[in-house]
Amino acid sequence: MAEEEVHRTKTQARAGATPHVVRYILAISLALVILAYVVILLI
Repeated sequence: MAEEEVHRTKTQARAGATPHVVRYILAISLALVILAYVVILLI
């Protein structure tokens, strides 16, 4: 007896939406590191 294939969308497979919070965290962290580096160089 063959089982039927299950076809799901990406959202269904992840069981919800995918927020882009990680991008914002990475961007803010990168900006803070650059700012800290500049401050250290100027001191």
